[in-house]
Amino acid sequence: MQSTDWPDQHSKMLCELHAQGRSYAEIARALNAQFGTAYTRNATLGRGKRIGLVTPGGPKAARSAPRPMSAAIRTGRRSAEAAMARPIPAPSKPAAPVQLRCVGISPRLLSLDRLEANDCHYPYGGERDGDPITFCGHPRQPGSCYCTPHYHLTRLPPEETVVRPAGPLILRLVAAA
Repeated sequence: MQSTDWPDQHSKMLCELHAQGRSYAEIARALNAQFGTAYTRNATLGRGKRIGLVTPGGPKAARSAPRPMSAAIRTGRRSAEAAMARPIPAPSKPAAPVQLRCVGISPRLLSLDRLEANDCHYPYGGERDGDPITFCGHPRQPGSCYCTPHYHLTRLPPEETVVRPAGPLILRLVAAA
């Protein structure tokens, strides 16, 4: 990686070549030939921006005519615009409030720096800005980072366990050779 401190002669030549309307790739080649450097197009472009050389209107101004757009892009753009213009229907019924599950445990509300290795890491708080986040702190269940009540709280209760029915079994007989 090269230093961002360019010698004055290099910056002066960069300004002169830019004023002549040369591309940054051509400027990099000319600088490398003149001074025996290894500037890349991006290095000269970055240096040009840092010293205030700007192409009027940016790279899009160099194009004289817009490029033709393919029919697939036009139709895709139209359908996307139509989808965005379509109003979103209001829900017919308000959503039912979520039934929260809780456990009958009084947390110790320890801060993170006061938690020990065998303490429950179930978080409390942090719902509002400035609300501290504390942790349960009761002895945890072996093999988990939560105490027994919080371990069961974070798992699906037995009545909600999803049991998928077995799919149809297809047997294919293969003739023995």
